[in-house]
Amino acid sequence: MTVRTAWRAAPVRPRQAWLRAVAWALLGVVLLGLSAAAGVPVRERVADEEAFQGAQPCGSEAAAADMADCLRTIRGTVLSAEPVKSGRAMVFQVRLRGPVPAPADRPLDLDTHGDLSERVKPGDEVEVTTWRNVRVAVGHDGRSETLTGLPDEKATMLVGLALAAAWLAILAFIAAFRGAGRARRLAEGRPFAPRVPFGPAKCVGVVALPIAVAILAGQVWDAWTAVVATVVIWAATALPATVAGMLWDRDEPRGTAG
Repeated sequence: MTVRTAWRAAPVRPRQAWLRAVAWALLGVVLLGLSAAAGVPVRERVADEEAFQGAQPCGSEAAAADMADCLRTIRGTVLSAEPVKSGRAMVFQVRLRGPVPAPADRPLDLDTHGDLSERVKPGDEVEVTTWRNVRVAVGHDGRSETLTGLPDEKATMLVGLALAAAWLAILAFIAAFRGAGRARRLAEGRPFAPRVPFGPAKCVGVVALPIAVAILAGQVWDAWTAVVATVVIWAATALPATVAGMLWDRDEPRGTAG
């Protein structure tokens, strides 16, 4: 690991340096917009999570039909049950014989190594638990499997995305500020510090850290506690991780920032 502190002139003209500074500033504005777009829905997602966690079984079919905040059980007969490829992953996909109410009328993707994948077969009756328009779990023969994409998985991920975009925006503004200073010194014929290499590998680290923290917090805490924990843990690790990434250098960096 090396730190470049030598002062040297760069083979760029003042106009090029100013254009780079403006480009970094515009990128920072765009990233701030993305951060705001990811952060605005957090309050709504937390409210959904709290409502989902407090949901009770629906007391009547009328309440279930009104899409109230209760857990509805839909029973159906399996039409097909087989491993299929979903994107890059393999899932055990179950389809119910119609007519069945939404959202149980859509294919159900189960774990290929779960208990239900070894038990469910065409002609069996399964129970699909839903909340609002979300499939929560699938049950059969006394066994149940929780599905992915539950409401309690979304809030912290949005916080992680917002933090990643905001931190990248800050780095872009720092690069713009330093680029402007570099352009002034170049125009005046004075020496200036070289740009700090900050290529794709380092950007991945800056983005991956808040996402990893968000996933961890979402597994340990709930609702606003998970959101606050995500911000606190990220704040305690973001600065040292970024400084370490900027100090880490390679002989031939592919990209530069600052």
